[in-house]
Amino acid sequence: MTTLRSVLSPVAPTADSPTVALLLHGFGSHEHDLPGIARWLPAGLPWASLRAPLEMGYGAAAWFPLSPDGGMDQPSITAATQAVWDWVDAHLGSHARIVPVGFSQGGLMALQLLRTRPDRVVAPVVLAGFVPVDPQDADAALAASRPPVFWGRGDADPVIWADALARTRGFLATHASAVTRVYPGLGHSITEEEMEDVRAFLEAQLRP
Repeated sequence: MTTLRSVLSPVAPTADSPTVALLLHGFGSHEHDLPGIARWLPAGLPWASLRAPLEMGYGAAAWFPLSPDGGMDQPSITAATQAVWDWVDAHLGSHARIVPVGFSQGGLMALQLLRTRPDRVVAPVVLAGFVPVDPQDADAALAASRPPVFWGRGDADPVIWADALARTRGFLATHASAVTRVYPGLGHSITEEEMEDVRAFLEAQLRP
């Protein structure tokens, strides 16, 4: 079992936390990258920022390797997804519900968590993310239930390939009730405007 490193919110999540946000960084980043966006999470929501399992050197990590043509290795994606669930089960318990918030590769991972154990995932947030080619275990269940998903991206993003965008757009149209936001002039990044939209989305979905 792969043990992931993590950074935790000031009030750390525990097995008693009803819902926990998971912050999932992008390719070549690390667990200290996304805690800065935690101030846009709903008040009182504990969070954990996880480090991806693939070490790249110089402090960088990735959830799975990428090839120059944009190809993705599904076994590596599956292994990374299982590593996240292992962390959740070990630290939060086997019944914990999570709100995954991921950027780029981390956005793919947020959707992977939804596509493997949808009963434990609430309102995933995908920032400049995408879906892989291969179908996943819970896709049929998602096509029936259409859970809420936030997908935000910039229209000037030079990193996410057009076919990945088209694939993600098609998947969300048939497997989710997606709130989609496209930000003019935004590249492969996150803006405060986008995070304000994320805040509104999460507050609406997590409202008691």
